[in-house]
Amino acid sequence: MARQRTPQGPPPPPPVQRLRIRYAKRGRMRFSSTRDIARALERALRRAGIPMAFSAGFHPHPRISYANGAPTGAASEAEYVEIQVIEHLDPEAVRDALDAALPAALDIVEVVVAGPGGLADRLQASDWELRFRGVAPAEAERAVAAYLAAETAPVSRMFKTGPKTFDTRAAVVTIRVSGDESGDCAILRVVVRHSTPSVRPDDILTALRAVGAFAPPVPPLVTRLAQGPLRDSGGVADPLAADKEAVGS
Repeated sequence: MARQRTPQGPPPPPPVQRLRIRYAKRGRMRFSSTRDIARALERALRRAGIPMAFSAGFHPHPRISYANGAPTGAASEAEYVEIQVIEHLDPEAVRDALDAALPAALDIVEVVVAGPGGLADRLQASDWELRFRGVAPAEAERAVAAYLAAETAPVSRMFKTGPKTFDTRAAVVTIRVSGDESGDCAILRVVVRHSTPSVRPDDILTALRAVGAFAPPVPPLVTRLAQGPLRDSGGVADPLAADKEAVGS
């Protein structure tokens, strides 16, 4: 029987602090994949000299937890990641150093010391904005009315295990239409409950096309404005609020 190898050298220093980071994916960075974003963040952590905690074993990796990244092609003002470090750090200093080390259009919005509870459990819903150029708001309103009147709005999407059909309607908490000063841009604000499988903005657009014959001439500009706990009013709360309260108490 082959002898089991054991890692050489002392174990890595244990983490003493967890930091939760909110960052924005803007401009051209919206076309970056989740994996590309993760690589950029890990490189920036090294450049910024953040004293990361590492896992033990033959292939140590930095203790980073990513949470519910926006799909490729969508911008976002509310992406979240949690890191573990081996020194007690000032969150503002981390924010400044990490923001300076990241590429343009990938911006650190906020860093807080993690309080009790898991971050992923707080990410219950997302607030999305979809801007449709060349579409009158009245046209979008008709499609949205048909969508809201439907009991179900199923779509199909390809997954690693094959195609799957799922309902989008049950995941949509609120959806409303507005316009801009041009009168030729329909703006949809959609609050979507996180579910399995996740209902993405392109799934809702597919359902609007099927239920309400909604066919915009060009793809929308999609931005996640917020994600976090779902309010009773149908809005989305700040998932870092409990952490900031814990530090201030």
